[in-house]
Amino acid sequence: MSIDPSPTQPIASASQWRLMWMRFLRHRLAVVSAVVLILFYLVTLLGEVVAPYGANERNTRYIHGPPQRLHFFDADGGFHLRPFVYGYTLTIDDDTWRRMYEDETSEMYPIGFLVHGPEYRFWGLFKWDVHLFGVPEGAYIHLFGTDKLGRDLFSRIIYGGRISLTIGLVGVVLTFILGILLGGIAGYFAGLVDGIIQRLIEVIQCIPQLPLWMTLSAALPPDWSGIKVYFGITVILSFLGWTGLARVVRGKFLSLRQEDFVVAARLVGASQGRIIFRHMLPSFLSHIITAATMAVPGMILGETALSFLGIGLRPPIVSWGVLLQQAQNYQAVSMTPWLLIPAVAVILVVLTFNLVGDGLRDAADPYHQ
Repeated sequence: MSIDPSPTQPIASASQWRLMWMRFLRHRLAVVSAVVLILFYLVTLLGEVVAPYGANERNTRYIHGPPQRLHFFDADGGFHLRPFVYGYTLTIDDDTWRRMYEDETSEMYPIGFLVHGPEYRFWGLFKWDVHLFGVPEGAYIHLFGTDKLGRDLFSRIIYGGRISLTIGLVGVVLTFILGILLGGIAGYFAGLVDGIIQRLIEVIQCIPQLPLWMTLSAALPPDWSGIKVYFGITVILSFLGWTGLARVVRGKFLSLRQEDFVVAARLVGASQGRIIFRHMLPSFLSHIITAATMAVPGMILGETALSFLGIGLRPPIVSWGVLLQQAQNYQAVSMTPWLLIPAVAVILVVLTFNLVGDGLRDAADPYHQ
């Protein structure tokens, strides 16, 4: 008689990473958030294709225009299988000089997919003119409206995401290196070295972050190019963000340095570098990855705050913080509320990163059920 294998047998023989992946998949909200994040990064990666216009392309007929609505039914009630948008008629209020736009039902602009449009250089490598969607030549489509110069806000959010999303990843890589290096040194050697590094961490954490960000950002040379400012801001955010990860690594190293497998490696003559990188770090690498994931939203919010205040990235660079500079006063928000749409993108990305981090943290916990 054959005996069926125990249903727990695959789990019992699974590796640590396999178990972590299985636990993560049970966290439905984290999985959905991970899919949303992947979509965000794919859209920004293919920004030139997804965006119907260039980041600085202007439509002078549609200054401070509100978002255009998608329609399937025309003014007479007829159904259209292909979605379309109406053109707008501009009137100016005689008392407030406010620009008023109304649907011009005689101008119907059907939306096509994978259409030819304005030419661009994809990632600066080759010329192409195919866009994910668009309208016939001479028409226009602005799903999120336009800004004070008539630039398409939807396209600028996509291009801005390329900066705001990557600055979080680049910053976390630097934070990852500093946190593991200094935290590992403090935890492994302990004693005087640990005391010095802990005092340094406490000094950095005692300084209010926003004023320190402002001071360091203002110290950047005003004649720097956009790419230099980008990396300068990234280094500043990383310099202030490594302390939390360093303390996590230090605590893990202090608890592991006297474990049997570490003592055994030391007795057989393994070098300190091998003990640290081949034995100690892999034992809690999943926790480090979780901590790094949770740090990305802080990097994105830091760049957004600095750029919003005008001391971070500056035009013509496009980031979500730069886009929000136009919504700094009550008049702009009350008359053109669609200028706050970049804030919605920031909220969604930060929220999804936090949810993914929660899922990874639960998955990395061996006692989590």
